Amino acid sequence: MSARPTPMAAAPRGVLAARCSPTDAPPPRADAPSHTSAVGPRSAPPPRTDSPRLLALAARLAAAVDATAREAAVARFWAEVEAVGAPLVEPVDRDPHHRNVTFVWRDADARAVLLYADWSPGPGGAPGRMRRLPGTDVWYLSRHLRADHRGTYRIARYGAADPDPGPAGLAARAVPDPLNPRPIPGRWHARPGSVVELPHAPAPPWAEAPDDVPSGSLRRHRLGSRALAAERDVWVYEPPGPPPEETDVVVLLDGDMWFGQLGFESALDRLIAVGLLPPLVVLAPNSRGRADEANRSREFGAQDARVAFLATELLPWAAARWPVTYDSARTVVAGQGLGGVSALYAGYAAPMRFGNVLAQSAALPWHPAGEPEADADPVPWITRRYADGAPRELRLHLDVGLHEGRLLELTRGLRAALRAREYPVTGTEFSGGHDYACWRGALADGLITLLGARPR
Repeated sequence: MSARPTPMAAAPRGVLAARCSPTDAPPPRADAPSHTSAVGPRSAPPPRTDSPRLLALAARLAAAVDATAREAAVARFWAEVEAVGAPLVEPVDRDPHHRNVTFVWRDADARAVLLYADWSPGPGGAPGRMRRLPGTDVWYLSRHLRADHRGTYRIARYGAADPDPGPAGLAARAVPDPLNPRPIPGRWHARPGSVVELPHAPAPPWAEAPDDVPSGSLRRHRLGSRALAAERDVWVYEPPGPPPEETDVVVLLDGDMWFGQLGFESALDRLIAVGLLPPLVVLAPNSRGRADEANRSREFGAQDARVAFLATELLPWAAARWPVTYDSARTVVAGQGLGGVSALYAGYAAPMRFGNVLAQSAALPWHPAGEPEADADPVPWITRRYADGAPRELRLHLDVGLHEGRLLELTRGLRAALRAREYPVTGTEFSGGHDYACWRGALADGLITLLGARPR
């Protein structure tokens, strides 16, 4: 269920903030994942705003004649929040393209409440400090967001009697919003988050498909790899119905997220059922061993061993078991973050196997050990490979979020470099951040662009 706008007349900014006692000083930053340098700084957070609904509550409290009236006003507020769901989404006067979005938390004993959201200026998030409405259990943080925004957030708190948990401890305490009915799994079995989806956020391409469509099969296999000197779990999605003589094939990195937690198979079922995608097989290898950023960073990026595993081991293994195509024009390699760099490099190094690259929020500042640091060379390593190398028979689809700061700039630079070499390039810039909540629909759109509605 999408967060719904709550109609209320606009009020002057700054009134509520002036009445609230906690300072707005930035809290200690959460520890960033190990691939911070590969992602780079993100854009600044959206400006703070005041919520008309919070302003109305503050006015009722100021007019209350006694404690009973104050308690009734706060109880009424929380009842309204429970009825519409959190966060509160309110119109902006004379601006249909933005919304006031207010995140709320109910807590009478907290010393601090922090919001971790996808617009934070660093991976993992420098949190936003919520304010407390004095004398109540209402904590809030309002932001001015584009009306097509979609993103994940979590909330952390610690009590007045708790020792200061430090940045890492605060981040570890972050939980989904109990008042938001839209959860999303956390990366690699971390705590889940909550999704905020504003009214103009693009619907996923499967939204109009019926729910009761035929289901494909999903199985997890164990595959030994000489290239990686290890074994990997591989999720294999097969389309419903009798197998065609030859199917398109997608190699989707981080299968443990896409199929182990996000349930992307149901989206594939619906896209195939309505004809937006042809019947296809998806091969989705898990990340290295224990799936986290530290392990992924050793194997992802532009690693020749990874390309050898995908091109010379995984695809032949699949061809021996399913009717997958050998046609590179009908084969996609897709990834996100560091996986996006892996996908770009797989297309560059093995275009005879991968004729389509789908890279989402690719960690373009990544560079091999011994190469210049990203800040010393403004042109990313993988961009230089494509700009300087011989042309390849490739189609590329690049997605990036408007809240991804430097990644947005670098992705635009990569897109321009590819077009200068006359590569066919498509992609989107979505109103969101480095976030599976955004990548889910965009991944489906990218697959439709690369594989859908083409003669077979």
